[in-house]
Amino acid sequence: MEIGSLAPGERPHAVMIPYPAQGHVTPMLKLAKLLHVRGFHVTFVNNEFNHRRLLRSQSAEALHGLPGFRMGSLPPAGERPHAVMMPYPAQGHVTPMLKLAKLLHTRGFHITFVNNEFNHLRLLGAQQSQAAVDRLCSLPGFRFATIADGLPPSDLEASRDTPALIYSTMTTCRPRFKELVVNLNEEAEASGGALPPVTCVVADSITSFAISVARELGLRCAVLWTASACGFMGYYHYKDLLDRGLVPLKEEAQLRNGYLDTIIDWIPAMPKDLRLRDLPSYLRTVDPDDIMFNFFIHEVPAMSQASAVVINTWDELDAPLLDAMSKLLPPIYTAGPLHLTARNNVPEESPVSGVGSNLWKEQDAPLRWLDGRPPRSVVHGDVKAALLPEFYAATEGRSMLSTWCPQQEVLEHEAVGVFLTHSGWNSSLEGICGGVPMVCWPFFAEQQTNCRFKCTEWGIGMEIGDDVRRTEVEAMIREAMEGEQGREMRRRVLELHQSAVASSRRDGRSMRNVDRLIKEVLLA
Repeated sequence: MEIGSLAPGERPHAVMIPYPAQGHVTPMLKLAKLLHVRGFHVTFVNNEFNHRRLLRSQSAEALHGLPGFRMGSLPPAGERPHAVMMPYPAQGHVTPMLKLAKLLHTRGFHITFVNNEFNHLRLLGAQQSQAAVDRLCSLPGFRFATIADGLPPSDLEASRDTPALIYSTMTTCRPRFKELVVNLNEEAEASGGALPPVTCVVADSITSFAISVARELGLRCAVLWTASACGFMGYYHYKDLLDRGLVPLKEEAQLRNGYLDTIIDWIPAMPKDLRLRDLPSYLRTVDPDDIMFNFFIHEVPAMSQASAVVINTWDELDAPLLDAMSKLLPPIYTAGPLHLTARNNVPEESPVSGVGSNLWKEQDAPLRWLDGRPPRSVVHGDVKAALLPEFYAATEGRSMLSTWCPQQEVLEHEAVGVFLTHSGWNSSLEGICGGVPMVCWPFFAEQQTNCRFKCTEWGIGMEIGDDVRRTEVEAMIREAMEGEQGREMRRRVLELHQSAVASSRRDGRSMRNVDRLIKEVLLA
């Protein structure tokens, strides 16, 4: 069919965006004319400055009266929406927040991404070259900023003490974050329109200080819940557990005498045979003033002060939990799995597409090692441990040890057959998206809850118990790799993988939810 015979609403529509310089605009306009002659509807986009120059050089009536050919303009930088992204300062929080920041940048937002000084130094140190550092510090419309976290300097190769970081974040970050936002607005005002003022804040859901600052300054605010939906329901009901006298523990003996098997059957959308041990681990304390337990009692309900909650999951995985969450929180927008949503919706040519969030240098040797292995023959273990020299000797030629690897790519490699994981949420999502069954060895936080859902509710994992012995671990790995339960786990995880891929595809449901967030909250 000839294009010229199509109705106007059926004609192909080309948007032409030249680099804003005369030598680029001219040939792009020539190409636009050729497409228009062949029946295309054309929108030709200049920046605001060049569009005004074009209007001065020609009759406005002539430009705006062209049939099937319109001239448009991008808003100047100073008029772009400006989102300040405030992750909690830990790797598992920085990574999904950066993915969301890239998606907003792709939709035209100017981004200021805030790390504490310690993590920013680690981010710079994790770059592979000085050229990569220079690129990171000169991204168009995307900048990194820092605030102090109140802690003394420490080893950049080590993780910080979590309780100390929690306490410092709660007590010192609010005035520093407010000062940063105020300074950004003053900088925008002094720029003469070159930089936009802050229009919204996207905060980690456990940085209530950022929500408070946004409300004080009259800024729109959304929060990102980086953990699982089941983990949220556990944390949210800490206060109810406290009020019912179930926690804190009366004595440390309750950690071992079966008390943790107490059934908790009253949390909405959670299993009716849920045990106390399946809930996030910070309730396992005898101290009523335990900082971690009380931190979550304070922070999680504070999410209700935001205008919206973004969560790193997708509807098909967590529908009952999301329904329960919607009764407790502002409007919820599922955007996950964020690593896939960003991969599929941030163009490769975008200046931010290659920006990584790693706080340690990534090693690609594991991928090269996997290339020589048969399909489904390798166990990938994401466990932080100090290994004895005897282990290295015993596994020489049969193992690859790495301090920090590109786990997403590793789990997508055909050689990987099983994933041994502590069950953090980012790792769990990467396991699902890689289509890999999991052997779960939870350690802390909501890893216990994630483990319960993977092993019992979703049927994609097996749990290593508290009494870890080599024979039991070997038997479990063999069953996961070769047994009937392992085959069923693989079938089920591939089903979840397919639903994750469908939700995160280009302009799929997760990206549409991001667009709804922008329209209904961040630009409302």
